[in-house]
Amino acid sequence: MAESFGTDAERYDRTRPRYPDAMVDRILAASPGSDILDVGCGTGIAARQFQAAGCSVLGVDADARMAEFARRRGLEAEVATFETWDPAGRAFDAIIAGQTWHWVHPVTGAAKAAEALRPGGRLAVFWNVGQPPPDLAEAFAAVYRRVLPDSPIFHRAMQGLNPYSALLTKAADGIREAGAFDEPQQWRFDWEQPYTQKAWLDQVPTSGGHNQFPPGKLEELLAGIGAAIDMSGGSFTMRYATVAVTATRTGALRTGAI
Repeated sequence: MAESFGTDAERYDRTRPRYPDAMVDRILAASPGSDILDVGCGTGIAARQFQAAGCSVLGVDADARMAEFARRRGLEAEVATFETWDPAGRAFDAIIAGQTWHWVHPVTGAAKAAEALRPGGRLAVFWNVGQPPPDLAEAFAAVYRRVLPDSPIFHRAMQGLNPYSALLTKAADGIREAGAFDEPQQWRFDWEQPYTQKAWLDQVPTSGGHNQFPPGKLEELLAGIGAAIDMSGGSFTMRYATVAVTATRTGALRTGAI
């Protein structure tokens, strides 16, 4: 599934939510400089925000299609899984990962990050967690239960931050086990984004696993979701929490961490 997002990179880049400027500013304020590595850069959504803030950014992604799209948008991007990527002696002031660190082994990834960070450099991995209005969330979930009763994808997503707590804990534990960082912190940034029916239906197919649904099921799913939004007036406001797990590189790796 990690390499399925590149099937429609243009849609992914067009529809996926960006990240709060306040988070970008806080990561940079807590980093020793502006040389950034973006792990799982995808189409370059987060990278372009850091570039706009004056950073020099290198991306790395396992999906060659996503990396090629990012290059066309002005990002230098290399193709590799982060665990196998070679820093080749390069060092960075901050390493970021937006919506991707759950595809990286938490200890090996943290150790590789420590290897590529300058002393005092910052690792910041973050996720956007969306929560529609309660009535609409239940209506969406009912559509998924009807169309794809055996799929857990949306039922997890509509529970807000709860399903993400395991991801956040896993990321923090991996950073601790790598042994080269101070105690991980969790930062949260709350914001909202309005969606028309058309805009939301455009984004839905970019969610992990949706392009692997049985033939015809995605169309049925989109029809049901569209009808639910129509019943709510044709638009809605999504409440987002962007949550980051972050730590500063303070020392040498534990033996065998990589």
